[in-house]
Order: sequence, then structure tokens, then C-alpha cells
Amino acid sequence: MGGKGEIIQIHIGQAGVQIANACWELYCHEHGIMYNGRLMKPCDDSFLTFFEISGMQPTVQPRLVMIDTEPTVIDEIRTGAYRNLFHPDTLITGKDDSGSNFARGYNLMASELLNRAMNAIRRVADHCHNLRGFLIFRSIGGGTGSGLGTRIMEKLVEDFGKKMTVVEFLVYPSPSISPVIVEPYNALLSTHFSMDYADVSFIVDNEALYDICAQTLNVPAPTYTNLNRIIGQVVAAFTATQRFSGQSVSFQELQTNLVPYPRIHYPLLNYAPLVPVSHSEFVDLSTAQLTSQCFSMSNQMVRCNPEHGKYMACVLFYRGEVAPNEINLALENIKRSKSFRFVDWSPTGFKIGVSPVPPVFVPHGDLAPTKSACVAISNNTNIRMAWCRLVNKFDKLYQRRAFVYHYVGEGLEEGNFNEASENICQLVHDYIEVDASAPTSRRESNDGE
Repeated sequence: MGGKGEIIQIHIGQAGVQIANACWELYCHEHGIMYNGRLMKPCDDSFLTFFEISGMQPTVQPRLVMIDTEPTVIDEIRTGAYRNLFHPDTLITGKDDSGSNFARGYNLMASELLNRAMNAIRRVADHCHNLRGFLIFRSIGGGTGSGLGTRIMEKLVEDFGKKMTVVEFLVYPSPSISPVIVEPYNALLSTHFSMDYADVSFIVDNEALYDICAQTLNVPAPTYTNLNRIIGQVVAAFTATQRFSGQSVSFQELQTNLVPYPRIHYPLLNYAPLVPVSHSEFVDLSTAQLTSQCFSMSNQMVRCNPEHGKYMACVLFYRGEVAPNEINLALENIKRSKSFRFVDWSPTGFKIGVSPVPPVFVPHGDLAPTKSACVAISNNTNIRMAWCRLVNKFDKLYQRRAFVYHYVGEGLEEGNFNEASENICQLVHDYIEVDASAPTSRRESNDGE
């Protein structure tokens, strides 16, 4: 068996499953796999990280499990263009909705679906020779991704041990768009209960993605497909060195380099270039331009201002035509910027992954094809502003005890609300302590963004 080992992806709840559509469509394009699983050009074994060979013919199946408490979204996949790509046993659905309630997903839905989901995950894991970790996609504002997702993560650590790296992409409640009034409850409860089970958690907020679509990509009325295809490109670039040859950064190295303390594992995610497809003929960025764009707030997947915080660590994944000496020069420029501040106990090192394979783009998408791309993953103390916003919203609801009876009725104790709020407040303080640990000439007079 060649390749670099395998990664299993787990997509939970409506948002997780809709992201799966975008990700696996893109992976198929990248690895030359047709929508029915047939390999068009098996020139190397890089596809084995995400796909397993099935049957006698040169066909493959994704190493994934999708789980939703109700069937609608997964049924679209069962009947859609990629229906023959996914093994039916890896598509797990219940009969009932989680009612946008963390407690219902965590208790009732887990009692129905947890064993089925874990059996499916174990079956996929049994086909791996050198499993390196899990990549989990879920929203924490609803009931399924937050509640059932948390139970699945608890069970993953119980069954596979802490040695297996768990990386998650969390769709996080947007600052001002809120389709569900109890989102702050679900998000804080989920974060509180699952904090110890994830090694690295990337926060993605739909509002930041809407802004990218509207302001940068000239997509006036973006749908979830538009948003999820951006996430797909980020994930593809983030995992490129895990799949293709080049200077690799493993999941374990990612965690070692990014996470100075276990609780502080919510790094910022930036992607470049973000160029609208209408400007295709103008895209030819130097490595310096690409790197500089990758630290721009307009290329960030969550709303906060890193200039008001300090960097603890930074990992950059480049793919395509980039020269190592140009990367070093570009990073020297970034370090010299006054707005780019590391904490004093960090060696200001950048961990670099490089894959020579250029990015691939889904036909008829919003992004212009480019010869190179970059994902910057940086642990910055100002991510606390995203948590502050959520704690404030949570407290406003909880002071009135609004909707608490819905959660208690589904088996949660009221004390869990206080614990969750205290835990996330402590997380905010953890970031403030890190911030204060470095003397700086430019201390802000306030904590604003």
C-alpha cells in the first residue's frame, strides 16, 4: 500500500452533509474520479488518502460516513448525480428531526443513531492500513451537528483513543444572521461538551462567507452551494500535502505546531486567492502577493480582527507553482509588518507545507482557476471576540430562562447551562491571559475589534 495513510471524513447534520456535496465533488475532480466512482487516470495512489478501492473494476468509494437525524438532505445524495459513488452503508439517517435542540440531538437522537453511526465508522476504519485521523464537519448552531455530533466525538475518542487526531470544521453562528433563536444555547453547550474531544477546531461563519461571495466574488445572492464550495477549496488546500507528494505537514504536526495549550485549539482560517471567475485572465499572483492576501481580513472565514490580538502559531499550506525561497521572503515581509505581532514566548516560526499539485476548480463555480493557492491557519488571541459575542447572546437568552424548558424536557440539567457559560468565559480569559503574557509597545486601550 502506497500513499501517506488515510483520513476518514465524518459529515454530521444538514450543514455537514451539504458541505460533503461540495468537498467530494471537488476531490473527484482532483483525483480523476468519475461521479460513479470509476477511476479515469490512476497515475498515482494519492487518492487512497480519501478513497478506498472497491470491487474488481477500478472503482473507488469515499472513506466517509454521513449522518443526519432526518432523511431529506441525505436522500438528495441517494438520488443525485453522485449516488453511485457513496456506499449505502455509509449514509446514516433517522426518521425524526432534532428540532434545533442540542439536548434532543445529544440524548434522544444519539440513542437511536449513535451505534449505527459508530458501526459504519468502524467498518470504514477497518479498511484503512494506516489511519491518521478524522475530519469532522458539523454546524454547532442547530441540534444534530451540535448534540449528536458531540456524542459521536466522545465515542470516537473512547473507541480509537487520544492517539488518533480529531480535526473539525465547525459552522459557527453568524454575528448578525440567525435562522434559529436558540443558536447561542446549542453552540455553547456543544462547545462545552466537546472541547476535550477535538484536537483542532476550525470555525467557519456563514456571514464571513456571505461577505466573500458578495464583496469579493461578485455573487449577489449566494446559496449554501456557493458558500460550501469555498469551504471545499479550503479543505482541499488544507489536505493537499496529506494526499500528494511535497513538503508535508501531518495532522499530528499541525496540532503540535498550532496548539500551545489543549483548550486554545480554535485557529483562524484564511484562503487565497479569492478571485471571481469573471477575472480569470488576470490571475497570476506572485508568492508574496498570495501570502499577503492570505493574511487579509477579507480572506478570513470568521469575523474578528487579528491585528487586535497576537499570534501564537501559524501554519501555511501552499499548493501549485511556488518556490521555497519566495515563501521565505514573503514571510519575512509579513513578520516585519507592525500589525503582525507574535506573543513573546513563541519563536515566530511559520510551519510550511507545500504541494506542487495546483488547485483544481469545479466547473461553473465562482472562483477563477489559479496556478497556486494558500491556506493560512493561525492561532490568534483575537478569536476570543467570536466567543465573546456568543457568550453575550447566550447570557441575554438565559437571564430570561427563555426556552430552557425545551432542553430540560429533553434530558439536560439546568446546571449544564451555567457550566457551559462559565467554561466559554474561561476560554475567553485563557486568550486574554496569553495576550497579556507578552509585553508590547502597542497595547490597545480597549478590547474592540
